[in-house]
Amino acid sequence: MNTAKVKVSIHQIVASYRSKLSAYAELDFQRTPPIGGWSYSEVYSHIFDASLLSLIALNNSITGKGEKKPTHFIVRLILLLGSLPPAQNYKVPQRIADRVKKISKTEALDFILEFETALETSYPAIPRADLQLKTKHPRLGYLNANQWLRFIEIHLKHHLKQLERIEKSFKT
Repeated sequence: MNTAKVKVSIHQIVASYRSKLSAYAELDFQRTPPIGGWSYSEVYSHIFDASLLSLIALNNSITGKGEKKPTHFIVRLILLLGSLPPAQNYKVPQRIADRVKKISKTEALDFILEFETALETSYPAIPRADLQLKTKHPRLGYLNANQWLRFIEIHLKHHLKQLERIEKSFKT
């Protein structure tokens, strides 16, 4: 896996989040969409909170706090293909769902900046990480630092599609 390419891709995806954020009216940002589910605000809260938590797990793998556990074949396939399997509604683990909240556009932008800063801080150590040391993802099992970086990219892309579904629901 080329971590430099993944990092560039993450920054491009985050730029899309930033661009979309500037286009949303604050009232719409907070509103529950016609299709139900999370508002734009809650998606931003979830994705950048989860991305920051993923960077913590990534750093734990780098600093030796991981475990020597296998990564399941299906998870390796997801990481190779670069997308989560198709499903209408993934069930977010309760401890993650409990962290989701409605935030303002300013708070969302702050979350984005915090994530980008944390990514830049963590990234230089990834190439030196022991690929055998892994930390547990709540659904995917054990991931090493490289795999966590790839997961962040995939997860960001997944929720970008969710934002697009919300946008369509407001237009109909």
